[in-house]
Amino acid sequence: MAEKRDYYDVLGVGRNASEEDVKKAYRQRALEFHPDRNPGDTEAEGRFKEAAEAYDVLRDPHKRRQYDQFGHAAFGQGGGFAGRQFSNLEDIFAAFGDVFGGGLGDLFGGGARRGARRGPRPGRDLRIVLDLTLEEIDQGVRRTVALKRFDTCTSCGGTGGEGGAQPATCPTCAGQGRVHRSQGFFTMATTCPTCGGAGRHVEHPCRSCRGAGKTQRKDDVEIRLPAGIEEGMQVRVPGEGDAGDHGAPRGDLYCVVREKEHKIFQRSGPDVLTEVPFSFAQLALGDKVEIPTLRGRVEMTIPAGTPSGKVLRLRGQGLPNLESKGRGDQLVRAFVEVPTRLTERQQELLEEFARIEGEKSGNKSFFEKIANYFS
Repeated sequence: MAEKRDYYDVLGVGRNASEEDVKKAYRQRALEFHPDRNPGDTEAEGRFKEAAEAYDVLRDPHKRRQYDQFGHAAFGQGGGFAGRQFSNLEDIFAAFGDVFGGGLGDLFGGGARRGARRGPRPGRDLRIVLDLTLEEIDQGVRRTVALKRFDTCTSCGGTGGEGGAQPATCPTCAGQGRVHRSQGFFTMATTCPTCGGAGRHVEHPCRSCRGAGKTQRKDDVEIRLPAGIEEGMQVRVPGEGDAGDHGAPRGDLYCVVREKEHKIFQRSGPDVLTEVPFSFAQLALGDKVEIPTLRGRVEMTIPAGTPSGKVLRLRGQGLPNLESKGRGDQLVRAFVEVPTRLTERQQELLEEFARIEGEKSGNKSFFEKIANYFS
């Protein structure tokens, strides 16, 4: 299989191109490689599909952010993210006809062939937001959600006709999906008002779905979210959207990830950060302590003379890295916890320590100590 080209190179734009620049570049590529302009040219047809695939990603802020970070790996089978594959030209014409102010097929006189919506419509894509804890992101999770969506009508089997009767050819447009009307010197082609462009019409609609072939109901859908997924990323679950017309595929389900705020940890990519209070003695003398992580407690050594605010690193205790098989680190910021109540003995010892420290510093003023610290 040939290696995929960079989407920015495909459209001929820079990585900082605006949304309007991307749209304009795609329009130029689509006009250049349009099948009606290059009849029988399989290479041009491939470039036409390639440009549509690139535009589908770069026009969407979420998909573009994923692509900028992970490249084509973000849309591979193992990545689980949202990337659209165009199996035929009609899908492209239907998806991006608005870029040209009308159907792409109309540009070169192919409107009657490609511009009209003919045949069964695929199901609508659905989108939901899933809230995940850092613990769930760390391990990966399978989540079952109750989804309200359209499914195939059980009474008619999706045909829309009473008793499962098949639709007949539309008498208004004779199955073309469009009707033509003359206005002066021009002939206008519009979507058939009887069949809505499908080219087929139900004479006796099903009473359960009223001829739609679909009814709405709640279903449980299981979603697998990979470990290490980040805020704002999308996971595509193929075939779990609304049911399509009879004979057409279902839509897809897109799950947008939202991270829940954690009481202890903050996230920075694959790394997690936490702040831990220590006593002055622990930081001055050094110690071995147990630190909480996303997967339990681990022992950490505090070197003697550790200053307050120092960041210590626990390697491999962060989140899984989507770009590799490794994990990030846990960063522990140490700070001094000042006691609010002292016993009489503790106060005596601290006063003695302060006196010794003053003698050692030669009774320097406070400002002198500050100046020496920063120098």
